[in-house]
Amino acid sequence: MKKKNNPNLRRVIVDFKKLTPEILALVVEKYPDGYNDDDIIQFRNANYELIEAVEIITEDTKYLVKVSAKLEKVIEGYNEEDYDNFEDNDPKAIQDPFEGED
Repeated sequence: MKKKNNPNLRRVIVDFKKLTPEILALVVEKYPDGYNDDDIIQFRNANYELIEAVEIITEDTKYLVKVSAKLEKVIEGYNEEDYDNFEDNDPKAIQDPFEGED
């Protein structure tokens, strides 16, 4: 069961560079058709920078996955089989979808 207001949840901010196959799968599961403006939350980080993220809550963790063009592109082309040869927690598995484009 997923609890939204559990104050004991571990809170993790996830940038694209630290996105893992496991977290990506959770994002795709929650937003199979992509996310929209109503799904995005905004907050300020320790440097007072405005951050936009989508929220993913598991049994013990609240992930705030930063919204970016890279995230949107990876969600669009998501195929679970692309990550079969990687560990679920390997951030090197998610490749920059714009790498090599000029």
